[in-house]
Amino acid sequence: MKFLQYSVLPFLLVVVILSLSGATLAHSHGDFLHCLSLHLANSSTISKVIYMRNNPSYSSVLNASIQNTRFSTPATPKPLAIITPLKTSHIQSTIYCSKKHGLQLRIRSGGHDFEGLSYVSEVPFVILDLLNFRAVKVDTKNKVAWVQSGATLGELYYGIAAKTKTLAFPAGICPTVGIGGHFSGGGYGILVRKYGLAADHIIDAQLIDANGRILDRESMGEDLFWAIRGGGGNTFGIVLAWKIKLVPVPVVVTVFTVNKNLEQNVTKILHRWQYIAHKLPDDLYVDVGITKVSSSQTGKKTVQAAFIALFLGGVDELIPLVQERFPELGLAKENCSEMSWAESVLYLGRAPRTSLDMLLDKNVIPRTIFKAKSDYVKEPIPESGIEGFLSVFLEKEADFASMLMVPFGGKMEEIPENELPYPHRAGNLFQASYIVGWRKEENAESGKYISWIRRFYSYMATYVSKSPREAYFNYRDLDIGSNNISGYTSYQQASIWGFKYFKNNFKRLVQVKTMVDPMNFFRNEQSIPPLSSP
Repeated sequence: MKFLQYSVLPFLLVVVILSLSGATLAHSHGDFLHCLSLHLANSSTISKVIYMRNNPSYSSVLNASIQNTRFSTPATPKPLAIITPLKTSHIQSTIYCSKKHGLQLRIRSGGHDFEGLSYVSEVPFVILDLLNFRAVKVDTKNKVAWVQSGATLGELYYGIAAKTKTLAFPAGICPTVGIGGHFSGGGYGILVRKYGLAADHIIDAQLIDANGRILDRESMGEDLFWAIRGGGGNTFGIVLAWKIKLVPVPVVVTVFTVNKNLEQNVTKILHRWQYIAHKLPDDLYVDVGITKVSSSQTGKKTVQAAFIALFLGGVDELIPLVQERFPELGLAKENCSEMSWAESVLYLGRAPRTSLDMLLDKNVIPRTIFKAKSDYVKEPIPESGIEGFLSVFLEKEADFASMLMVPFGGKMEEIPENELPYPHRAGNLFQASYIVGWRKEENAESGKYISWIRRFYSYMATYVSKSPREAYFNYRDLDIGSNNISGYTSYQQASIWGFKYFKNNFKRLVQVKTMVDPMNFFRNEQSIPPLSSP
């Protein structure tokens, strides 16, 4: 299935210009816009592709997919321009003109980067927004699909559900997350124990490299193809589209939610969950979401753990399984609902299930202000440790905080950690993520909330992975280290954060980067650096 249609002559012209331009820089940002205008087809195209700061639509286009509103304040650095390409030659031209005139290029898919790096930079930059590259083509006969990077997970799932009820794809549960960033960082979801990561099921891709060449799996080679499946976006090139292998699911799946709080012995139940969740049959996924809620005692707060599950089968099969393996949960039939796999995505994503059309709604998940961190847990946390972190949730700064515990085991236990850049496979009981949010009117006091999550993260250090303390790339966290904003970043400096995300795979990622983008054109505060660069 081909997405790319372009005339050969303009493409060759762009490649020749790119090869001759080198690192030529211009002092005027106006030269960049003039350069780009020259390479676009006509004036009507320009008005649909280039949004400058004086354009009435600039702010609406910029804010359209900013999911973390911590980065939509007046003080947030803004791009010189936003480019919304309509075809691949527009992307090639943007690469050429950005390189020629010394501007950083930030590539945005769904805008879910936790640190805003797909649309924020401290140096002069432009945004390349892939919002027009969102096609989804599903081939049920061969059980594959092509999906462009600007599409959302919801659009992918909707496209699959429109064709079949017995195929799915093992990626995340937030419908508004963009394909490009999610796949580039590995991507996990409610099918992780059954099928592994989204990246494990990518079988081809179409990419534009720093020289403007359009490559597929065969022409880019296996090293680069390996790197883009989990090594992070905005590092090796711009992935236009992904070919993915779909996975089988039953027509009917079952979901449930069981809530337990401090007054209901939640500490002991959580402790027990750690010994059970990763060993359950891989058709059953039970995660835990921890938040502060109102207590039954008037005016008081408690901490609640929501045990939320997906089972690839019917309720009559699920109930005896859980009652046997996890009787402490007290699961009853009234806690359960049967539905299709696509509906279960909305259910587990806490989105309205009025219609599958909600998968297409870009506002189905409210946008919030937040800071996030992540960990991997390899040994069960003792009850005393659980009591300790639950007590932190009773602090005032945790009113809009949450912790998610995602069980591994199953398929994740079978895949070697160097199979793809994402290394967190066998030996992990669960992944833990922490998020703290606050109200818009509290932005001036954001420091106290960020301090809270840093203290929480510090408390958890005793109970999580060590040497390195591992982290999930898609839950980006600049606290763990960053590159220089401009200029050279050494391997040693980048390895501070790189080994936490990628472990020993970081070394191979650096080698691939050095091979495909030695001048470090595609870069941000946590992009893979080449071994040497300007």
